[in-house]
Amino acid sequence: MTAASCSNRRDLIEKRAILACMTTRANSVEEYLAQYSGERRAALEAVRQVIVDHLNPGFEEGIQYGMIGYYVPHSKFPSGYHCDTAQPLPFASLGAQKHHMALYLMFIYGDAEQERFRSEWAKTGKKLDMGKSCVRFKRLDDLALDVIGATVKSLTVEAFIEQYEQSRAASNASKTRKKIPSKTNAQARKLKSGK
Repeated sequence: MTAASCSNRRDLIEKRAILACMTTRANSVEEYLAQYSGERRAALEAVRQVIVDHLNPGFEEGIQYGMIGYYVPHSKFPSGYHCDTAQPLPFASLGAQKHHMALYLMFIYGDAEQERFRSEWAKTGKKLDMGKSCVRFKRLDDLALDVIGATVKSLTVEAFIEQYEQSRAASNASKTRKKIPSKTNAQARKLKSGK
């Protein structure tokens, strides 16, 4: 198995995990947490508290995509999330899967942000089980809560919106470049010959 296929497999697992979370019937954070008991609930509550304690003003907490979500409300960013404009712009999510719990940090999806996060985590000596923006954990002790808190605190709503808009603009520019048709070999030969 190649590194690329491992990465693709992880991405597929991450997407399936998100879809599994979306099956919850909870309409509030309290209802979501009430579905769990014991260690699992305690871990979710502890991670939630770290996020709430470090979340900059302007973000809101609620249920989004079947998980506890932290997002930029439409009142601050009317366009919403580009994949589903009815949804507010997601910042982070916390959810329980069948075999693990996950913290989705959408704002570290870019290479530089993710590299900083990985570097800070490595300094703690704890093993990091991470996809592109998903930190998977089975127990609260698996997490570097101080790193999570500092990472959440590092971005204001305004800075996150700016980061998101820059990312969308870069993505759209890349798509536009790909749509420009290149000359075929026959067209290139014709131009060379001057005919």
